[in-house]
Amino acid sequence: MHQTPSQLRGPFAALGRFSFRHRRWVALAWAVLIAIGLVFGTKVFNAAAPSAKAAGSESATGSALLSQYGGGGDSLQALVSGKSPDDAAVKSAVASAEKDLRTLPGVSDVSDTRAQNGTSQIVSVQLTDPKALNKASAVLDGIGSQSGATVKLGGDQVLAQQVQQQTKSDTETGEIVALPITLVVMVLIFGGFVAAGLPLIGAIGSVAGALLALLGFTQIMPMDTSVLPITTVLGLGLSIDYALLVVNRFREERSKGATIEQAVERTSATAGRTIAFSALTVAVALSGLFVLTSPIFHAVAAAGVSVVVITVLSGLTLVPALLGFAGKRIKPPKQGVSDKGRFAWVVRKVRRRAKLVALGAIVLLIAAAAPFFGAHAQSLSTQTLPTSFSSRAVADTIAADYPTLQNPDVTVLVKSDPTAAADYAKKISTLPDVKSAAVTESGGSGASAWSAVGVHVDGSPQGATAQHVVGELRADRAGLTTYVTGDAASVVDFHHEITSRGPWALGLIVAATFALLFLMTGSVVVPIKALVMNLLSLGASLGVMTLVFQGGWFSGLLGFTPTGGLEAWIPVLVFVFSFGLSMDYEVFLLSRIKELHDEGYSCARSVELGVQRSGRIITSAAALMAIVFLGFSTGKMLDIKEIGLALAVAVFVDATLVRMLLVPATMSMFGRINWWAPPFLRRLHARYGFKEHAVLPPLPVASLPVQRTDVAPSEARGSDTCGSAAGARQSPSLRPGGAPSDEQMVPQ
Repeated sequence: MHQTPSQLRGPFAALGRFSFRHRRWVALAWAVLIAIGLVFGTKVFNAAAPSAKAAGSESATGSALLSQYGGGGDSLQALVSGKSPDDAAVKSAVASAEKDLRTLPGVSDVSDTRAQNGTSQIVSVQLTDPKALNKASAVLDGIGSQSGATVKLGGDQVLAQQVQQQTKSDTETGEIVALPITLVVMVLIFGGFVAAGLPLIGAIGSVAGALLALLGFTQIMPMDTSVLPITTVLGLGLSIDYALLVVNRFREERSKGATIEQAVERTSATAGRTIAFSALTVAVALSGLFVLTSPIFHAVAAAGVSVVVITVLSGLTLVPALLGFAGKRIKPPKQGVSDKGRFAWVVRKVRRRAKLVALGAIVLLIAAAAPFFGAHAQSLSTQTLPTSFSSRAVADTIAADYPTLQNPDVTVLVKSDPTAAADYAKKISTLPDVKSAAVTESGGSGASAWSAVGVHVDGSPQGATAQHVVGELRADRAGLTTYVTGDAASVVDFHHEITSRGPWALGLIVAATFALLFLMTGSVVVPIKALVMNLLSLGASLGVMTLVFQGGWFSGLLGFTPTGGLEAWIPVLVFVFSFGLSMDYEVFLLSRIKELHDEGYSCARSVELGVQRSGRIITSAAALMAIVFLGFSTGKMLDIKEIGLALAVAVFVDATLVRMLLVPATMSMFGRINWWAPPFLRRLHARYGFKEHAVLPPLPVASLPVQRTDVAPSEARGSDTCGSAAGARQSPSLRPGGAPSDEQMVPQ
């Protein structure tokens, strides 16, 4: 005897019942969370710092010690231009400002330097207290009002402030651009504003909760500014994706004759299970970052996993509660879902030339990935800002006209007295590829004495020569305690971290993902193929990112100036995020194919129907996800542009070329081998395996007719019927009610 819908077992059905029956309290709780998140959560942008990603290595330790000792360069700089430094009004204004600055608490030194061409000057202020920044900035701005000259502020403190402000602005811009377009697309999908609006409300709840979670993490770990929009866009994209699946399944259950409560419960038992499994795969991918040592990766992992949890909770509680309020106004599909649609047609065409299609897709993906092998890693700072920003303008002017103010290519912090440091600098000067080396700053006395040795090298400040010099300085420290730092040293340290710890992180991600897919499919072949295809699609996205941001393709259209390389940490984050999202779509597709195969359909037919029934899920979800990512790539911060575009490309390639062509082609080629597993693993899956979907009992009400245009399973069990590694049933069976068990999109 079947259970009645009100007695469906399982945690997801129970959570759906609770959210529906207590929808007012659930909605109120989320409303309070949204209000708090929008009011207080945005403070996270002020709490984060753009230097967090450098921590944890020798270069970062040296830089931190220099800042602690009062060295490491100026904290605030003012470029005074537009009038000659010899102009009487300019001279008077600069002298007055320097006098006032020396009396400010938190200011340790003030100096000014003329440009080589004599047309401008830099007023440099060393700050010992960041709280003095605003007052010092106001004094420097006064030079312009008193003399009529143009004053632009720069330096590391201003850079940090402007990065925070622009990151917040880009995040808001991304949401403003993405959400309206997303709403329009979902109206087209669902045919109504109410159904389309629920995913957006769920997305707002997810983002608000994500901001609060990120604010909490800033209190216990360094949080790089770039982490904020990355995790926000992840939560926004996933929440829309999950809510889309939930709302669509609700419409289908309503079309079968279910009441609103029954539809919510059955939706939670099926689509709720789907989004929970999907969230698990994304969280597993992000957790691989904990193996790396840089705090930026730990911050992304912790913040990302928490955002995924909040997002799936929104899909499991907030959206079902909203369905309870608006369920009557959400229109069910007007007709049944055909199994002879365009996706099934594509699969049949692919199956006829499976080897050719597979080979062509693989060659295309490898060709797209090829540019990444020539990628050049960089440690960017002001280059991530648009040229219109004052800190970028000051940095560019110093690089062109102020050689004495330029930071050395490599800086060595020497824990010794100035005499020993000077001797060390002379030794460094004799090294090949070193143009000069000298003590630039000193301080302390006795055991606490320190000196900074600035080293200038041939070639690019972050190029191969500079990195080679870093290696030489670390190999021979002349018996002194030294810390080799600077941008080139940061790139060297990051490369070492990736080569030494990266394989372990990749191994953890691959092993955990393989285990999850095996538990779902009972096969060892399907998970291996899925992992290989994911790597191919990820390589393609990284290759496109290299062409665009290193090669400069479409730079004018996207509004940025190429820097000749990629920010060193960005490909790692793109890989991890894309891997998790790719497995999301892999789960959607493989679960459908596996379920149909276990019902007794032939290998060929199960692939055909699986793609047909999940094709609209994948393409619609991918389209919405790509819109969100592209919306964030419209911002001005270069690193956010890189991540947004790369993720959009990854989602597009994975949902089209991989899922719609490469997967059906390889499934057709492998036939019964797809579901192979050693006997001991078959027994393991039989005992511990799980399905992504729940089998629902029939409704106790008259279901509306559902169009079934596919052939019966008995007709589909042709000569290519194959055994399942999980012990597929040899007799076909339709799902209860005679309706498809998929979270199909709207009818064709």
